[in-house]
Amino acid sequence: MLNIKLPWNSLGLIAVLLALVLFFSLASEYFFTGVTFRTLANQIPTLTVIAVGMTYVLLIAGIDLSVGSVMALCSAVMGVVIADMGMPLPVAIAAALASGLMAGLVNGLISARWAIPSFVVTLGMLEIARGGAYLVTNSETRYLGSSVEIIGSPLEGLGVSPALIFAVVVVVVAQFVLSKTVFGRYMIAIGTNEEAVRLTGINPVPWKILVFALCGLLAGLGGVFQLGYLQTADPNAGIGLELSAIAAVVIGGTSLTGGRGSVVNTFIGVLIIAVIQTGLAQMGVSEPSKRIITGAVIIAAVLFDQFREPMSHRLRTILLRR
Repeated sequence: MLNIKLPWNSLGLIAVLLALVLFFSLASEYFFTGVTFRTLANQIPTLTVIAVGMTYVLLIAGIDLSVGSVMALCSAVMGVVIADMGMPLPVAIAAALASGLMAGLVNGLISARWAIPSFVVTLGMLEIARGGAYLVTNSETRYLGSSVEIIGSPLEGLGVSPALIFAVVVVVVAQFVLSKTVFGRYMIAIGTNEEAVRLTGINPVPWKILVFALCGLLAGLGGVFQLGYLQTADPNAGIGLELSAIAAVVIGGTSLTGGRGSVVNTFIGVLIIAVIQTGLAQMGVSEPSKRIITGAVIIAAVLFDQFREPMSHRLRTILLRR
């Protein structure tokens, strides 16, 4: 039997993204400019890598509400290591990544080992990491300036930062892992039916721990990118970032119940979120209104997700019959 696999999800998301670009280009004379697109490109690395980690977590039917606070903690650790301890940039980056990895490991160990809902565990980590960020910085913002600008400043001739280039590499590698490796197949299987995976003789616990650890590591990387972009370590950074990450992942079509998702589609979801926020800001829309509109987009994406699979199945059936 002929097996046709059409990228309906990606094509639909790209169409939505292009429609939004067209709409905001007509609504604001400042949107369709090189400056706007370069600014957009250099703002998204943090959300991109965090959304990649969130995609993996949702794939196994989990959730991580702590990524925004973990990102702030890792950024704070990196800032203090540079500003207060006088350590070189590579050491500070390693400290930030280690902090994120540790937070993710704790989330994974508790939620997977003792079968506690990840919603509860990561909600607790949200508070712990935020408190840690305040303690590390003494509730003060650290200004790093030129010592970290190499991370987030646009490269001459390209107009994009090293952070964006690395974030795109993360997307490509993560999609390859998801679609071409045993680890990726295990994630999908665990999210689809964890008990069935267990009955086949595969212990899902270490794989779930690994997923949360990777999510924490990517949150740490997001903290590095954030610090490079803003050149300040702010303990208040990343408040609400977990909601933006979940929004991007859901818009990208990853199922909230696990077992289905795409890292590439998540990246398109990040672009959609960034375009909406930038376009609304240039139109002079107030912050409360922006939040309402963004929330409506998320709900629409979830509703569309409920009907997308039946529609795709019917389309494939029609094509096969022809």
